[in-house]
Amino acid sequence: MLRKRILAAVVLSALAGGLAASAPAYSARDDGPAWDGSHWDGAGHHGKDGEDGAVFVQTNKPLGNTIQVYDRGDDGVLTMAGEYQTGGLGGATIGPPVDALASQGSLIYADGLLFAVNAGSNTVSVFRVDGDKLELLDVTWSGGLLPVSIAVHEDLVYVLNAAGAGAVQGFRVENDKLHRIEDSSRSLDLVNANPPAFATAPAQVGVDPEGRFVLVTTKGNNTIEAYRIGDKGSLSKEPTSNPDPGTPFGFTFDDEGKLLVAESGTNAVTRYQVSGDGTVTPNGPSVPNGQTATCWIQQVGEYFYAANAGSSTISSYTVDDEGNLILVAAIAVDTGGGSIDMTTADGILYVQNAAAGNVQGYRVNDDGSLTLITTVDGLPQFANGTGMEGIAAS
Repeated sequence: MLRKRILAAVVLSALAGGLAASAPAYSARDDGPAWDGSHWDGAGHHGKDGEDGAVFVQTNKPLGNTIQVYDRGDDGVLTMAGEYQTGGLGGATIGPPVDALASQGSLIYADGLLFAVNAGSNTVSVFRVDGDKLELLDVTWSGGLLPVSIAVHEDLVYVLNAAGAGAVQGFRVENDKLHRIEDSSRSLDLVNANPPAFATAPAQVGVDPEGRFVLVTTKGNNTIEAYRIGDKGSLSKEPTSNPDPGTPFGFTFDDEGKLLVAESGTNAVTRYQVSGDGTVTPNGPSVPNGQTATCWIQQVGEYFYAANAGSSTISSYTVDDEGNLILVAAIAVDTGGGSIDMTTADGILYVQNAAAGNVQGYRVNDDGSLTLITTVDGLPQFANGTGMEGIAAS
């Protein structure tokens, strides 16, 4: 019944187009350690080797966004460790089927820092991570309206704002604060309200592993926009605009630097080559999975997992020796809860299930199959257009 309700909501959307309360809402320190560079680990998230592990979940509460922190045991099992205010408000698009922010990458961990969007107050929060504890360092204007996605590359941070014309804003991390980069604010020239409709809100911002381009997927225009990164993090005046008729949503990069995009319109994944001029060319045919609302994608080792919110399933893919994208299993697992954002650490796939209000952890087996090892409940369920979104791991 739950799956039918989610599926119906997806179809209708397509047709329509306590807490660490003692911490101050804004806190900043100038005496923190200098940024020592994040690394791309090939699994779709940034991390720092040798740290105590944790999983972070963004609640996206409209009256006060928070981050829930879970200890990550050696076996991957999660245990609640605390909840921290971001100093901002959660937000939502109009008519979301199950994912309020309609995006991938709203919560990013990179080299000891955690970056979170506050979609309802148009800000970005920065935390220092110390094991399973967070310290709020900075709350900064996002450079636009309804921030929904963040990309980090070394000391550069780019924020995607979804409302109005849509915008990308670049920042540099200095002394644990975000500083706006000159000539790095770019309008996407969309025609959205504030807040925007789910179907027309841009979905993700990311940086290719070599740090050449800022990429943005737009669902309404069916494009992958590529802005060249210039001196000191500035962006090219105009992007290379690449068509993707499958309705591009979330994306990641494989070990060869190829771009893999989850396409929500065709319920498929496509592998692309990003050329030196920003042109994005399919590396082969799109590979459908027969599921509904394929929106998020996460690499774990040699496998790629696509979350299908409408069918509450996870599909698995891999790339063969000839570079062909292969569907391993249309249904690697049925989560039963409206699967949205994902993250990974130590061979575990962590899945955020918005309709069920939980996070599940799956061990990735040698053949790509998934074994459930942990579930944490009690997170904000999707209801009345709002709900949790955003997950990251250290």
